[in-house]
Amino acid sequence: MARMAGTAARAEALLGVGIVSTTPVAGGDICTVTRLRLTDGRGAVIKTRPQAPEGFFDREAASLRWLGDAGGAPVPEVLAHADDCLILEWIEPVRPNTDAAEKFGRALAITHAAGSENFGADVDGFIGLAPLPNRPLPTWPDFYASRRVMPYVRAAVDRGALQPHDAATIEQAMHRIHDLAGPAEPPSRIHGDLWSGNVVWGGDTNIWMIDAAAHGGHRETDLAMLSLFGIPHLQRILDAYEEAAPLADGWNDRVGLHQLHPLLVHAVMFGGSYGGRAAAAARALLEV
Repeated sequence: MARMAGTAARAEALLGVGIVSTTPVAGGDICTVTRLRLTDGRGAVIKTRPQAPEGFFDREAASLRWLGDAGGAPVPEVLAHADDCLILEWIEPVRPNTDAAEKFGRALAITHAAGSENFGADVDGFIGLAPLPNRPLPTWPDFYASRRVMPYVRAAVDRGALQPHDAATIEQAMHRIHDLAGPAEPPSRIHGDLWSGNVVWGGDTNIWMIDAAAHGGHRETDLAMLSLFGIPHLQRILDAYEEAAPLADGWNDRVGLHQLHPLLVHAVMFGGSYGGRAAAAARALLEV
C-alpha cells in the first residue's frame, strides 16, 4: 500500500492531475509497472525504477517520440518522465489477431521509411539495462560490427557467457560483414529491440510498440527481432511489410546476422545457452 501511495503521489506531481486508482501490472523484470486511472478520465501507466541509470527514462521517452513522429506503427503517448519514472498513455490490451498483424506490417514499413540522418544516434542508449553504444558510423555493416556485436562479444567472454573459440567465430563473421550484409540501404528509423515482449496488441486493432531502443539502423533488424522469440501471426506481419516495402533478395538468409546482437545481449545478461546460439548463428552465416 505504501508503494502504491508513493507511486500515485509521484504521478500526480508530474501530471498535475489526481489519481483515482492504481493497479499493479504483471510482467517486466527491469521496472515496476503500475496502471493509473486519472481524475480527468484518462488511463495511464507508470514505469518506475528508483535507481535507474542516468538518462534511462529520458532516452526511452525520446525513442518513443521519435518513432511516433514517423506516423507509422503506433507508440503510446509520453505523458511525463523523470530520472526515476516514465508515464505513458494506457493501451487497452486485446487478443492477437490477423487484422492487427497486417496493419502493423504496413505501418512498420512507414516507420522505417521515415529514416534517420545516420546509422546510430546522437546519444548512447540502453537495451534493457545494458548500454547501447550509438556513435554514428557511415555504413550499417561498420556500425553493426563496431557498436553492436563486438562490444557484446567482449563483454560475454569477460562474463564467461561465451567461449573464446565461439567469440573467434563471431569475430570472423564480423570481418566478412560487408559481404554478408546484403545490398546497401539508407538508415531506417528502427525500434531497435522489437521482440514480442515489447509490443502491445491493443487499442483500435493495432500493435503498439513500447520499450524502444530507437536509432538509425537496418530495417531487417526489427524484422529479425520479431522472429527471434516468436510473435503471433508473424507471417502475416512479414507478408504485409513486404507488400508495402519489398525487402532485398536473400533477406531470409540474413536473419541470423541481425539476431547476433540480441543473442549476445542475452548472453551477457542471462548466460545460459545464448552465447552458444550466437556462435551457431555466426557459423551458419560463414557456411552460406
